[in-house]
This record gives sequence, C-alpha cells and structure tokens, in this order.
Amino acid sequence: MAEFLQYDWRPHKIVPEPAPRSEPLDKSVSIQALRQMIQQSTDLELKNNIPQDDKTLLKFLFARKFNIPDTYLLVQNYYYYRKKNHIIFENFTPSAPDIKNALESSLPGVLPSKDRKGRCVLILNATNWDCNYSLISIYRAILLSLEHLVNEVHNQARGFVVIVDWTEFSFRQSTNLKPSILKLMIEGLQDCFPAKFKGIHFIGQPWYVEAALTFIKPFLKEKIKERIFVHGNNLSTLHDYVHKDILPAELGGEQPSYNPEIWIKNLGEENGNDAKPKQGF
Repeated sequence: MAEFLQYDWRPHKIVPEPAPRSEPLDKSVSIQALRQMIQQSTDLELKNNIPQDDKTLLKFLFARKFNIPDTYLLVQNYYYYRKKNHIIFENFTPSAPDIKNALESSLPGVLPSKDRKGRCVLILNATNWDCNYSLISIYRAILLSLEHLVNEVHNQARGFVVIVDWTEFSFRQSTNLKPSILKLMIEGLQDCFPAKFKGIHFIGQPWYVEAALTFIKPFLKEKIKERIFVHGNNLSTLHDYVHKDILPAELGGEQPSYNPEIWIKNLGEENGNDAKPKQGF
C-alpha cells in the first residue's frame, strides 16, 4: 500500500474511514443554539462583527460535526486569526496579482469531479512555483479557493482531499519553504478554518521536502497526522485512495492534463464584482 519511506505518518495499510456521525435532522436547532451562544458571549467584538446568518453558521457547524462548543471555538479562532494576520487578507480577490499567479500555476487547482466518496479534490503542483511570489501568496490562493468551496453544502459535509505533487521540486525551491510560514499555514487551516480535510497526499517528494515535513509534524493534531500519506514515486498507492478516473494525466489519471483556467474562471464568477470580504469573514 502507501509508501512512507523513513518518515512514517500512519500504518502501511489503508484504514477504512469511520462511519460519519449522523447530522441532526433539524439543522435549524443547531444553528439557533450556536447563534444564541454567540449572542450571549461576553466577547463583544466577536458578537458585534461576526455575521450570524444561517448559511455562515452552518459552514462552521459542519466543520465541527455540529458540536456547539467546538463550533463556537472555531468561530472565535477564525475571526481572531484573520484579525491578527489581516495583511494576508488584503486585496483578497482572484485578480490580486500574487493570487492570480499562484492560481495560474495550479497552486492550488480544483478538480472538476468529486472522488468516489464525494469529496472535493485540490491539487498543488509544487514544481510550477517559480518563487517570484512568496509562499504566503500560495497560501492566500488556497484560502481564497477554500472560502468559495465551503459555500457548497456538499463540500461542507464531505470535506476535502489535497494532493501535492513535488516531482522535480528543486532544492533551491525548497529554501523558500519558510518554517514560520508553514507554521502559520498549519495554524490557519487546522484550527481556524471551517473545512474538513479527509486526506493529504504527497507524491514525488525528494529528501529535502521530507525533511521539511518532519518540521511541521509537531504542529499537527493526531487526527491530521493520520490523514497524511507520503507516496514517493508510487502513483498506484495514490490511486488506492483517489481513483485515477478523476485524476489528470500528470497524476497518472484518466482525465486530460489539468487546466487551471477553468477554476480561475469559476472562482472569478463566484466572486462576483471582486468585492473585498469584510474583515473577519
């Protein structure tokens, strides 16, 4: 099965995912309970600045399996992470030059078809990064893409799979994988964003990328560690998890090569007039 080399992330076998926890039949009850918790909070800044419409609150509830206290903590983390790191979210649109550059390089790309478990699949072709824009720019493009993807209830419920292709990623490129930025990204995606990451797959990683992975491991929660798969050059093990019928040719799949313009166009259309999101949300 999956090839983990010397950096072992989880057992050398496919472990079936546990059955998903049942969602409440009446989601409006959970929405109202979360809204009430926010409104009764002594955190006036949070209470006065967070949108409390059903659609927004539902995104967070799905991400924490409708556990109200856990969801409230996620809402807090989301808001204050954006306040603390507000520079990341300035000119936060598909037309921002650095975000556009990243998206044009498939950093990230979004596959048009879901996997066999109904999960949305993001791909990142690391070799395409020419380092003329920073790792923060790639992070901004990832966050912007996810912000739009989690507006779909299906994605909220099923979650996301991420595939990072490190094939031919050079040592020079790896020097731009700044530990402080990697830590910032982990914090933002793991603890401060309303999305469920069901699998993270690395392929074609050279030794110096594996070394970088050992740095980030202490910052990952156990659940996330168990969902990281390091395949090396063995694409067949990737296909055990994400079937090749939805993957592009460069990932050993049956689909044409990935065209980033399709996702860029979808993202631009969803973004409407390119209006800047409110601070915090």
